Amino acid sequence: MAHPVDVISELTADHREMDETFDIITRAVPAADRRTAAERLTIELVRHTVAEEEHLCPIVRAVFPDGDLIADREIADHARMEKILGDLEGLDADRPDFDRLVAALRAEVTAHVWDEEENLFPRLREACGQEALETMGDRIRRVRMLAPSSPGSTPPATVPLAPGLGLVDRARNLVTGGGR
Repeated sequence: MAHPVDVISELTADHREMDETFDIITRAVPAADRRTAAERLTIELVRHTVAEEEHLCPIVRAVFPDGDLIADREIADHARMEKILGDLEGLDADRPDFDRLVAALRAEVTAHVWDEEENLFPRLREACGQEALETMGDRIRRVRMLAPSSPGSTPPATVPLAPGLGLVDRARNLVTGGGR
């Protein structure tokens, strides 16, 4: 039987996956491939932020004296990222704004990841037992399974997606069960 993976390892793996997708966006030619990679990044990032907001932030609030401040900062970071993702949505990848927005998004994500990996995760590992970290890791894996892995993936039939919503909103609704 495989050894359970803890929440820190799960989230760190997400961070590396996002790094790779950013690299694909910056190297990909033609523009359609860049657009597809940006859509994949949108789904990866939304799944990740929802997992953190639903499973990491409540633990952070409960475990640390400054937990509310940390969790609120995490959520504010996510909101800024999702705003940029919304601005990117539907934008042709051959437009100058596309590159500017991808660069802005990468800067936001990089700062957020650095803070988590250098500050939050070490504190979390020190404050929580391994079993609790593994339980959170399992919950985050389950959240990941709810969302499509690519823009063209079909969501589960039990999760209707409202027409007219953008990819960010559709991905968030899919992961959180909203829009039902």
